[in-house]
Amino acid sequence: MTDTSEKSVLVGLIVLIMGAVAIGMAAPLVKLSELGPQTVGFWRMALTIPFAFAWMQFDRNPPAKADAPSGPKKWLHLALPGLLFAGDLAFWHAGIKITSVANATFLANLQPVFVVLAAWLIFKETITRQFLMAAGLAVAGAALLSAGNLTVAPDRWPGDALSIATAVWYASYILAVRQARRFASTGTVIFFTALVTAPILALTALGFGEDIMPPTLTDWLVLIGLAVGVQIIGQGGVAFGLGRVPAPVASIIILIQPVVASIAGWIMFGEAFAPMQYAGAALVMTGVYWVQRRSRTAASRGLAKPPGKG
Repeated sequence: MTDTSEKSVLVGLIVLIMGAVAIGMAAPLVKLSELGPQTVGFWRMALTIPFAFAWMQFDRNPPAKADAPSGPKKWLHLALPGLLFAGDLAFWHAGIKITSVANATFLANLQPVFVVLAAWLIFKETITRQFLMAAGLAVAGAALLSAGNLTVAPDRWPGDALSIATAVWYASYILAVRQARRFASTGTVIFFTALVTAPILALTALGFGEDIMPPTLTDWLVLIGLAVGVQIIGQGGVAFGLGRVPAPVASIIILIQPVVASIAGWIMFGEAFAPMQYAGAALVMTGVYWVQRRSRTAASRGLAKPPGKG
């Protein structure tokens, strides 16, 4: 692999980390909103559309692939992330309203388990023992990070179940984005994701009888923060990175999210951040560092070709 490819992987890793940090603010912002969970998801995606459309206009350099899909198959690949992300947001926004920030964030971020299994079983990717050790370290750290605020209460079980289901939806979304990024630019993927997700969540919100219009300026500011900060910067960073690094690696780096969410939950909602949480954060960051270092080393040796650029 050339030095350019190694640099491409490094850039992808850096942008992934920045995106994961931005996405970590999703749970606290959703918790702040007075709107129904499905309505929050709808506005998050609807307000993303104009920003993503502008991004798409300036992002006209998709990775060139000889086996890129065409015709209906191409549009299916572009629509699939939006369909899966609609499920992700619908389940997760509902869960976060019922359970704690810590529970929802940790359970939803079990997605690496499903990403790694799918990458191995479906896409026949090689999963090394060292990668599994690093992944286990990061997931264990996420568990410790949330341990102080994780609760086992019957009234929160529905929210916990929804958060676990979110992990499956999100894992599927990551894999779908990776496939779309093989032939489409980051801006294109983010735009079509928002375009497909928004109407689905609008119908879901209306079906649950939620009020659609935000009642206060604070709600509008929260929704804009979710659209620009979490969706454009956060998920945009993830989509960009998935064009340059393998999905299993990205799924581990995304575990930076619970670190950010737990710190925000401590500052904004007074949720505990005790020595156990510090240890968990350290384990997550150690696992993330190990994974990204292994990814860079593999790239420099030509062992792991990134799926594309752009």
